[in-house]
Amino acid sequence: MSTRPARAPAAREGGIVGLVVNPVAGIGGPAGLKGSDGPAVQRLARERGARARAEERAVRALERLVAARPGAVVVTAGGRMGERAALTAGLGAEVVWDGPSATTGAEGATTGADTTAAVRAVVAAGADLVLFAGGDGTARDVCTGAGAGVAVLGIPAGVKMYSGCFAVSPAAAGALAVAWLGGEVATEEREVLDVDEDQVRTGRVEPRLHGLVRVPVLAGRTQARKAPTPTSERAAVGAAAHGAVQAMQPDVSYLLGPGGTTAQVARLLGVPFTPLGVDVVRDGSLVLADASEEQLRAVVAGGPARAVVTVIGGQGFLLGRGNQQLSAAVVAVMGPDPLLVVATEDKLTALHGRPLLVDTGDADLDARLAGHVRVITGPSTTSLYPVHAPENEGA
Repeated sequence: MSTRPARAPAAREGGIVGLVVNPVAGIGGPAGLKGSDGPAVQRLARERGARARAEERAVRALERLVAARPGAVVVTAGGRMGERAALTAGLGAEVVWDGPSATTGAEGATTGADTTAAVRAVVAAGADLVLFAGGDGTARDVCTGAGAGVAVLGIPAGVKMYSGCFAVSPAAAGALAVAWLGGEVATEEREVLDVDEDQVRTGRVEPRLHGLVRVPVLAGRTQARKAPTPTSERAAVGAAAHGAVQAMQPDVSYLLGPGGTTAQVARLLGVPFTPLGVDVVRDGSLVLADASEEQLRAVVAGGPARAVVTVIGGQGFLLGRGNQQLSAAVVAVMGPDPLLVVATEDKLTALHGRPLLVDTGDADLDARLAGHVRVITGPSTTSLYPVHAPENEGA
């Protein structure tokens, strides 16, 4: 691979922004593959009709940046790894790394080593904030390349986003970059976490710490790290799951999303459960295991359906994190009340008043889901809780 000499850009008010896009990030999510690592997984995802959306999500973030600072220039990698997104958004792009993987037309060609090399190049070119589009795997590679003293911020575009280095939406990432350029936001040290995708596919979900990075932090815009469910909450999880089972109606397909609470719903029904997958049950029986987005679209087209989702601990996400099989195309056709939300009272309390979040990539659907949702917390208890669509709010 080749690296252009890193020419120092002219000094800019508030600092220099680097951009690195993992063009295959997230492609495995809609396909039900629990991640996107490796060419074999990426090839299978494309065979199942999935496509990566990292570049378009990067464009949405950069559009916020160019709206506030139309003359801004980013230092970036060539082609699909940043240059194309910057130009689409209307920004100037100074390409400082153009390894062959960045410019090839083969969709699955880039690797984690490419991401790390591109990050090192934009940092060498003067970037002291690195925007990257991807998920936890990309964050791990960015952490390796950034080094100490460089701020990083993730534009959420992957399957798994357990780490605390992401904005809550692409628009929020752009807004944070603008605030950072204006000297309006401080950074905090945040953890970069990831799970072994092969272990996930065998039922083990054990996030591991890969490093620490400095992240611009602003309430409502920077995502918290995923918090595990404490062992002490097991009884409360069981009670919430009982409430969800009681709420199920005959002749309705229920799409069980990932999560410990939904796993308990499956146990109560006596059906198998796919970790980080989506299973379909109807009238208490499993009708489809580990479904892809394409399969779920066929299910919801065939009759009444609802998605059973829980709250990601510490983050508050209902859609858009780890359950991309429940895509906008699936949820949008499920009627006026598509979500059956189940969570413990303690999980809601731990959000400290922060709203639940939806980030499907479809602004109209997110707006429709925003407002308030009834959360089942027990066999006879519910909580009415606010839902925000951060992509629409620019926050």
